[in-house]
Amino acid sequence: MAETEIPEYFLCPISLEMMKEPVTAVTGITYERESIEQWLRKAKECVCPVTKQPLPRSSQYLTPNHTLRRLIQAWSEATNNAARGHGADHQQIPNPQLEKVQVEKLVKDLKVPHRNQRALKKLHGFAMESERTRTCMAEAGVANAMVIFINQRFQQGKTMCLEEALRILHVTWNIPSRTNMKALVGENLDFINSLTWILHLNVHNNNVKIVNEAMPLLKLTIQNTNSTILGNLNFQFFKEMVRVLGKRTISQQALKSTLQILIETCPLGRNRKSIVESGAVSNLIELELEKPEKNISELIFNLLAHLCSCAEGREMFLKHAAAIAMVSKRILRVSSATDDRAIHILSVIGKYSGSSEVVLEMLRVGAVSKLCMVIQADCASYLKEKARGILRLHSKVWSDSPCIQLYLLTRYQR
Repeated sequence: MAETEIPEYFLCPISLEMMKEPVTAVTGITYERESIEQWLRKAKECVCPVTKQPLPRSSQYLTPNHTLRRLIQAWSEATNNAARGHGADHQQIPNPQLEKVQVEKLVKDLKVPHRNQRALKKLHGFAMESERTRTCMAEAGVANAMVIFINQRFQQGKTMCLEEALRILHVTWNIPSRTNMKALVGENLDFINSLTWILHLNVHNNNVKIVNEAMPLLKLTIQNTNSTILGNLNFQFFKEMVRVLGKRTISQQALKSTLQILIETCPLGRNRKSIVESGAVSNLIELELEKPEKNISELIFNLLAHLCSCAEGREMFLKHAAAIAMVSKRILRVSSATDDRAIHILSVIGKYSGSSEVVLEMLRVGAVSKLCMVIQADCASYLKEKARGILRLHSKVWSDSPCIQLYLLTRYQR
């Protein structure tokens, strides 16, 4: 069967594609809503693309063309039926305009046990459709409904439809709406506990897809939580974070979110101790040994610098055989931000944990040579001063070593 030609008046004059949500401008010309709204936002001269007559920029002057939409749907259905009869590909039937009342009905259905699964599947389909449908969902309070739904699943110990709920919440989170996300998720530990439970189940079962959905949401939640709540995070929370760090199959976004969560929470001394006790230091070193992307390395070194500011963190750092070698090797190889954090780590190690064994290891693995190179390198002056400060700490031990070239040793003041 020959491919059916789409009637010309079904096509948007801007995109030249069949319209799904036709709207008519004040000039009488009908366009696909998304195309004309984008034109109105971006055009230097706000004129009708067809007639060149002036147009108001506001989309409130666009009138839904219900008659044309019904004609397009009727034509599409007839074409589809004919195509199926001949075994041919069919035309896609445009979806009707999503109305707020439809979404509100689905949100109510979430509270009915025998309807909630179907309602969630429909909401998930709308969320994946377009920015317009997501905006409509946000205005109808879908984000609030998803938080409540996820919390209820946690309380009931049920896992069905969690992946869809997490994804819906993620894509509607930052869309302006009447929902105050900070008040919704940041004033108690309920939602954090729900997400921690989800991670516990799915990291253990190696369900990476749900972990990838949960971690960015947990990051957003932590960023909207006050310091009092952050100070009440339990050890299990940090244990799950470190378990996620150990998963090499998670997405880069999930990995970044995990590191950002730990950086956000570790300034509080109690949390920092929990992070260290959960085994984060060793995991971070192992992760950096794999030479990840620059932005991941910067986050790793940022977190390591925080953890090494406490005695427990430095102790765990020095227990890893490759720790000092890894830090020194990455200096001058990633970014100035990484250099800053790496030199800080060597500084606190040299100052507070500089036993004779540690000092000799810094020499043996090249940390001292790298610090000398920093002084000679084209980098910030404050980094050079930091490097000089570390070299002064144990200069008597290091200056007699044949491993250090004489010209490097003579170029800093003791």
